[in-house]
Amino acid sequence: MTHPAHTGTHPAPRTSGAGSLFGVPLGDLGWFGSLLIGVASGFLAFFASTFCAIVVILVWNTALHSNIDFADSYRFVGLPIGSVVMACALGYLGALWIKRVLRKS
Repeated sequence: MTHPAHTGTHPAPRTSGAGSLFGVPLGDLGWFGSLLIGVASGFLAFFASTFCAIVVILVWNTALHSNIDFADSYRFVGLPIGSVVMACALGYLGALWIKRVLRKS
């Protein structure tokens, strides 16, 4: 049995754009893609932080026999964190998009 010959062809690294994050080429996104990724990251941060806050409130209420309202996790944790992450992501991706548009013109 013979082993297949390696031809030595390796994909060339991408040099255009501003890099990639988890395979998403951030520098090559259009305005709609930037908007979509920015809003999606805000929603992801909102739901992840709300879940963590609910678990913390559940443990806190169980351990200390207190009565913290679970709606506080949405109001005081999820909404501020989701809003900040969305604003930062939209600002960063918008700046990349504007820089790319100005570079092409």
